[in-house]
Amino acid sequence: MGTVATIFLPLALAFIMFSLGLALTLEDFLRVARQPRDFCIGLISQVVLLPLVGLALVTIWPVSPEIALGVMIIAAAPGGVTSNILTAFGRGDVALSISLTAVISLICVITIPLIVVFAYDYLFEEAMKGNVSVARTAVSVFLIVTVPVLIGLTVRHYAESFSIRFQSMAGKISAVLFVVVLLGAILQNLNNIVAYYAEAGLITLSLNVIMLALAWLIARLFGSGLEQRIAISIECGLQNGTLAIAVATLLFGGGAVVIPAGTYSLTMFVTALIFIYFLRRQTTSVPEKK
Repeated sequence: MGTVATIFLPLALAFIMFSLGLALTLEDFLRVARQPRDFCIGLISQVVLLPLVGLALVTIWPVSPEIALGVMIIAAAPGGVTSNILTAFGRGDVALSISLTAVISLICVITIPLIVVFAYDYLFEEAMKGNVSVARTAVSVFLIVTVPVLIGLTVRHYAESFSIRFQSMAGKISAVLFVVVLLGAILQNLNNIVAYYAEAGLITLSLNVIMLALAWLIARLFGSGLEQRIAISIECGLQNGTLAIAVATLLFGGGAVVIPAGTYSLTMFVTALIFIYFLRRQTTSVPEKK
């Protein structure tokens, strides 16, 4: 792996997660106790249902083990800050979206290693097992995700005025870093990008659309209302692509494993905007029936 993969990528992800922590307050975590039903629906949909859908797809879809592993990595990733922004744009429950992003980003230090290592053992031959451990993966995720979020939370708590002033700039820098990481992943595999997209594009699109629809249906059945339904659905449809690219690159050396994270990251914005367009039309013309 080159310098970009070993140095820039972890630093970029760490800053993005720091900016997430910088935007969080204690209220975002206390809200979970006051809104447990909607939070639990979102948590189960993203942490349990999303990986199960990913596993079902890679089991029945004729893709290489590397592509399949990449699909499971993006399925294991938590939601990103973008989901909070698009939830606001879609007139959803932004507070719920932020709480889901915050909590799942912290517990992913446990969920990502378990899902990724299970997927690795499930997809590859017996001889390749043991090359990736839960402990090694957990340490990697903890250092590049959990620690920066906790630092951001600490800065927000002890230097709130600075955090509020810097928050907007940090969000813009994070957006630029995400684009750079995504473009870097694409350029690194440019010679094979058409073949990889042909192989991974449809399965990642399917994962994205299925989760948007399933999360919407589950939230419709068990959630509080339309705003919560929107937040849960978008949260389950927009994953942290930067984290998925980092895990695929740092643990597996990139290559084909990173492609699903790239195709999913490109696809999810298009599907989310289409989803929000129809949502806004529906909510403008037809009042919600509770």
